[in-house]
Amino acid sequence: MKTGAIGIAATVLAGALVAACAGVSAQGRAEQSGGYGPDPTLPAPSSTLIPTVNIAEAKGWPNGAKPKTASGLKVNAFAGDLDHPRWLHVLPNGDVLVAESNAPAKHDEYFSIKKVFTDQAQKRAGAATPSANRITLLRDTNGDGVADQRSAFIEGLNSPFGMTLSRGRLYVANTDALVAFPYSDGLTRMTATPEKIVDLPAGDLNHHWTKDVIASRDGSKLYVTVGSNSNVGENGMAAEENRAAVLEVDAATRRTRVFASGLRNPNGLTWNPDDGRLWVAVNERDELGDDLVPDYMTSVRDGGFYGWPYSYFGQNVDARVKPPRPDLVEKAIKPDYALGAHTASLGLTFAAGARLGPDYANGAFVGQHGSWNRSVRSGYKVIFVPFRDGKPAGPPKDVLTGFIDTDDKALGRPVGVAIDKKGALLVADDVGNVIWRVTPANGR
Repeated sequence: MKTGAIGIAATVLAGALVAACAGVSAQGRAEQSGGYGPDPTLPAPSSTLIPTVNIAEAKGWPNGAKPKTASGLKVNAFAGDLDHPRWLHVLPNGDVLVAESNAPAKHDEYFSIKKVFTDQAQKRAGAATPSANRITLLRDTNGDGVADQRSAFIEGLNSPFGMTLSRGRLYVANTDALVAFPYSDGLTRMTATPEKIVDLPAGDLNHHWTKDVIASRDGSKLYVTVGSNSNVGENGMAAEENRAAVLEVDAATRRTRVFASGLRNPNGLTWNPDDGRLWVAVNERDELGDDLVPDYMTSVRDGGFYGWPYSYFGQNVDARVKPPRPDLVEKAIKPDYALGAHTASLGLTFAAGARLGPDYANGAFVGQHGSWNRSVRSGYKVIFVPFRDGKPAGPPKDVLTGFIDTDDKALGRPVGVAIDKKGALLVADDVGNVIWRVTPANGR
């Protein structure tokens, strides 16, 4: 009887979801430049009983179709027929590792209105399929910009995401642990057993499951991202231990500490080539309206606190969080650069080594997976943010667009971004199941 009631409730709420989306879409505002930059426009918060759920239904690319590039650039499929490719890592010899991954199986079998909506959204977005739990190696042997060899490099992982190579070891961030493998140049299949370095926060409730990893320049430290277990702490702060944070792992002793906190869902760790500082892309909170809260990218300071869940974009208090913590709000650091509300900015890499022309010589590329909690879509593209003297310096430029078709369906959704050994931009597309490669239109 209970199961039947839940099923009826889910059906009714799903119908309400469609009606709610149809009603708000006509009134929604397009993505605005006010949500980007170091000082974004922050409107008053607005919340509703039923959250706005408006996600593009996954369709995939028709034969021969591809995204649109900015003027002076072109794009081709580096590799296709992948299984939900999420993240990329380029090895020293030019081989490209791709994490084919999805969320782990859920065990939090509770019922809530919000859960019905988010589960429906995940299914529409194509994100409810079993995880391949694999890292695939792609190799371009003849240099034509298309991978002509591929191999299942590592299998049997647990929702893998981030990868980094340091001191002859390949580190992989599974959803529940950081593991390592011995690596030698040119290897096409890993036969070694994974060595667990440290456990990572996971468990039955594992709301933001993706974990990224990067090594320090000298290899002595590893930095790992861990997203929150809630939107704004509604599951209790005990569930957020070592979450919403960048963790620092000592490679020798394996001791772990919180390096930076208050980062709701951080991904895209990368080193700023100008000043050597660590940067990260962060997905901010939902259900405060179309234009709150902007996602962002920021440098992260040792010991820095960035607001979540008590405040956003500095010291703007989120009144939903009880009890409040004015002491933490007072110390909240304002992020460096807003990336638009609900854009789901996940991928982040600096342009060091890129050969896409002078317009893309100094700055950062951002993979925006696309909105779900906004009446008019935002994100669903790759952008470039120019930098000067180690800091963002100007409005973003669209690099790769056209991921939404004329029927308002998602042909693809960009996630991880990386620069390959020849200076091209690689983009993982987890709906199109493609790795795109962006190069100068003149072929040079």
